Amino acid sequence: MNVDGCMVRKPWELSFLAEPQEVAGLRRVVRLHLGFWGLSRQIDTAQLCVSELVSRVIREAGTGAPTSLRLLMSGTSLRIEVRGPSSQLPPPTPGASADMGMVLVEGFADRWGVVAEPEHRVTWCEIGTDLTTSDGHSGGARVTRAEAMLSLYGAVALPQVINGSRLAAAVASDVVVQVIVDLLHWVEAHGYDADDVLDVAQARFDAGL
Repeated sequence: MNVDGCMVRKPWELSFLAEPQEVAGLRRVVRLHLGFWGLSRQIDTAQLCVSELVSRVIREAGTGAPTSLRLLMSGTSLRIEVRGPSSQLPPPTPGASADMGMVLVEGFADRWGVVAEPEHRVTWCEIGTDLTTSDGHSGGARVTRAEAMLSLYGAVALPQVINGSRLAAAVASDVVVQVIVDLLHWVEAHGYDADDVLDVAQARFDAGL
């Protein structure tokens, strides 16, 4: 996160060899990365799109082709790019693809396309989010209120999860714990049972309320 408490989502790229056994690992990486980015609602769709885009590289360029996966924000949408070698096969066309994999991508992503380069072909898709800005949060008012509270505890520079250090992440976690402890002291000071309050809070959190 940056000094304003926003989520910094810098473009991220991974190079690999396009092989069928790599797809499961790529799906796990995408899940972890989007979890760090606070885009858990987009994980399933992103995993499906990555699987199909990489599988297309294998079909077009062959097993073992040098390939790269890139995740970045395009406005408030998540953009996925898979870059592989150029192919003699014509590029797929949105709305007219006979490739079932790309039909799936078209069905789940908001839009997709192909960029032909001299030696490479980049197939991309974009998945909508519920963000209002590219560096915003998807937690709505609750996350906004929590960030305002954390700022009172001096947590002005909460860590950027992907590139931040483990120490920075630990500091941020300690701040959150301190907020919870202070609230429990307030609860006890006003005659309430802290365990009961925690149970209710956990139940509401689990229910998404």
